[in-house]
Amino acid sequence: MNPVSVFIPVLNEEDKIADAVQSVQWADEVLVVDTGCTDGTITIARKLGCRIESLPFEGFGKLRNQAVALCSNDWVLSIDADERCTPELSLEIQATLTGEPTFDAYFIPRRNYFMGRRINHCGWYPDYCQPKLFKKGALTYRNDMVHEGFDIHGRLGYLKSDVLHYSFRDLDQVINKMNRYSTLGMQKMQQQGKTAGMGTALARGLWAFFRIYVLKLGFLDGWAGFVIALGNFEGTYYRYAKLALRDKQAGVSGSHQA
Repeated sequence: MNPVSVFIPVLNEEDKIADAVQSVQWADEVLVVDTGCTDGTITIARKLGCRIESLPFEGFGKLRNQAVALCSNDWVLSIDADERCTPELSLEIQATLTGEPTFDAYFIPRRNYFMGRRINHCGWYPDYCQPKLFKKGALTYRNDMVHEGFDIHGRLGYLKSDVLHYSFRDLDQVINKMNRYSTLGMQKMQQQGKTAGMGTALARGLWAFFRIYVLKLGFLDGWAGFVIALGNFEGTYYRYAKLALRDKQAGVSGSHQA
């Protein structure tokens, strides 16, 4: 099998990192990228045999490109601390990387869990957010603060087995992530030269809720689907509202609203 490096970016993930690392211990290298942990994350990862590197957080796109460059092997698997590589996926990756792989980068279906249940709608399955398995040079991340885009330089394929995603332990984590990501999203839009008003913020938020809850059938996922749609409303609304307030403080006209 072609040797593979796994990289896991972390920020205070002591309740999740052990399960993430243990799910990829078949790999030749597990690299944990510390972006400023102040809890026991790094101690746990080191005890599990991980290689530790520290990088400043200057946006997810830049962070991931730096992490890839630090990986020792040509093939790279990217997972987050709240994701788990299933035994089926582990075997499929090992089979795929035996001999000469057909493709240079692979999407992996992500199976999301929230509020104690598997989410089948809301646009959360198969959730091909970005290729997770790729050869160095075949994928580069764009330098976005959050929800980073990517560019493929080669052949793109799909694996069949799921990676599991346990995104939130409780509602406090939902709220904290919404606040952090809405700020990063505002900074991303600001870098793109976009402006917004409070009316835009409300309209975008309502559309986000309708898209998730109705068009993507979130109502079929019960209360979990409602909370996901509501979280999308709040995240979208606050992203644009923060931009609108930043524009107002800076005296920027909203004539080129996002």
